[in-house]
Amino acid sequence: MYKLSGVTKRYSRGKDVVDALRSVDLVIEDGEQLVVQGPTGGGKSTLLQMLGGLDKPTSGSVELDGVDLARLSESRLTKVRSESIGIIFQSFNLIPTLTAQENVETALVPLAVKAAERRARAAEALDSVGLGDRLHHLPSELSGGQQQRVAIARALVKKPKVLLADEPTGALDEGTRDEILALLEGLWKEYGLTFVLVTHDSHIARRATRVATIKRGQVTVSDRTPAV
Repeated sequence: MYKLSGVTKRYSRGKDVVDALRSVDLVIEDGEQLVVQGPTGGGKSTLLQMLGGLDKPTSGSVELDGVDLARLSESRLTKVRSESIGIIFQSFNLIPTLTAQENVETALVPLAVKAAERRARAAEALDSVGLGDRLHHLPSELSGGQQQRVAIARALVKKPKVLLADEPTGALDEGTRDEILALLEGLWKEYGLTFVLVTHDSHIARRATRVATIKRGQVTVSDRTPAV
């Protein structure tokens, strides 16, 4: 479970001070799906960075299973990210010179998984996202939707408990967007993940049962009946 208490993130821009997040209190239960929505620059990605341990708040606490990520050393924080948190980005962040299988394997290197097991687990993860026949393709040989599937497999191959997605369909056309969204929702249910998805797309937000809206760094949460 995530518990955020009084989380503020302050940046300096020249002589100006900007609060990307302002005293945010938020609880995300284990196995929950939360969609985070709001205008550009409103603090969505900053919130996701806090949840992923990619940045630390100026003040407040970000607890995951009772451990305050904001107080961990960088080495312990890296260990938590490597073992427990999978992150998907809009830009895919694939290494262009590595095959799909090798890209997925990179998530297992920090866990000291042996080479043979890395290959087997990467192949299994790619098969689970429908790319079992694309193991040896480079990113340049894959469509945008296929590249995002590789990124999803990379996030899931380490079997995390948390999946964070930052605009995962933002670079995709509507048809591919819906395919990727259906895949993510299916994986969330199948693996019982805690799933947080950041989006500016109202279509995606309408499918969620719980939506956090961020405006000017402040968060409001609403429960709703998802659209079919």
